[in-house]
Amino acid sequence: MKYILFLAGLLILIGVEIARVYYIMPFPGSQEDNTIQLAYFIGSYIWYFRGLGVLLIAYPAFLFLTKSSFTIKSTAVALLLFWVVVAYAFNFRFLAEKMFYQPEHKILVKTDKNKIEKNQLVIGVTINGESKAYPIEIIGYHHQVRDTVGGESIMVTYCTVCRTGRVYKPMVDGVTENFRLVGMDHYNAMFEDSRTKSWWRQVNGEAITGSLKGKFLPEIPSEQMALGVWLLSHPDSYILQKDSAFNKQYDELKDYDEGKTKGRLEKKDSLSWKDKSWVVGIVRGQTAKAYDWNDLLNQKVINDVVENFPVVVSVEMDSASFHVWSRVIGKDTLQFSFDVESKSIKDQKGGTWNWQGQCIEGDLKEASLTLIQSYQEYWHSWRTFHPQTQKYTKP
Repeated sequence: MKYILFLAGLLILIGVEIARVYYIMPFPGSQEDNTIQLAYFIGSYIWYFRGLGVLLIAYPAFLFLTKSSFTIKSTAVALLLFWVVVAYAFNFRFLAEKMFYQPEHKILVKTDKNKIEKNQLVIGVTINGESKAYPIEIIGYHHQVRDTVGGESIMVTYCTVCRTGRVYKPMVDGVTENFRLVGMDHYNAMFEDSRTKSWWRQVNGEAITGSLKGKFLPEIPSEQMALGVWLLSHPDSYILQKDSAFNKQYDELKDYDEGKTKGRLEKKDSLSWKDKSWVVGIVRGQTAKAYDWNDLLNQKVINDVVENFPVVVSVEMDSASFHVWSRVIGKDTLQFSFDVESKSIKDQKGGTWNWQGQCIEGDLKEASLTLIQSYQEYWHSWRTFHPQTQKYTKP
């Protein structure tokens, strides 16, 4: 019986340490199934499982170490040491919060002191007249950066495995909340709030388990583009700089912007509609729609209608900065095309529009298009979190 109790206790102690992390980290096979409730249950009651395991092994271990043969004693010690190694690895090496840290020194400067290259992709935010830009290859490591823009607290988030950038107001039921990175669900970063320990998806700000399940963080409008393009429209913008304490970690993402990383989780597929293909996604009402990045690069300008709403999707000459605007100006619905000679956008009346959505020549001169929230991400991510999504196909 003592052998059974000892082995059962060890299986519990080792099993729960592995399972607690396995289901919320990108181990092979861990992210395909809907196991988040099981993972949350194990995480919530981990100390009960540990206590049960220790109770089961305590007396048998005492007997093995004091009253058994050298062989049994050595085997028991080896098994106990194996448990200690597993516990250490899965609590101090493999946990998300032990792999990705918040900035120690958050430095934002204007262009005269900026050291971020102009071709680097940023997530840009403007609130109450103040603009700030957050380089993807910085927030991609940290996963979240807390800041204040225009007097409002914001939480800038990014998941490199889904290629999803989102900005939220970190408030739950009117109370400012703190979050820590806890793992991932279906390859998307997941945060835990400090008050209720509920788990929140990065991609849409939804609490997916815990007492706040079903609630959403308010999303703040944001744009993704090259820093140089952002500064054309926001010349007084502040720009987040690298924290020197994490230069090594940033270097590991130095090719992420261009999709040149080779890792299984963060690579880019050059073909269309593959798991790691890039898409631009928009949501209008109850309708989600995805636009293949390769199609967008080829066409530069795509006119479409999403839930009876005319939109135009465009990508600039840098093949990185994209925009989605409404095609409606007053009572007019415009039809846009890309003019190869001038490398600008033209409407059906011959008017010329710049890449900031402003008419610079023609009947509608000085008019501006209304920006539509849009996202660039991996096709597997958009498809997973928008299962009813439509796919744009060229007419």
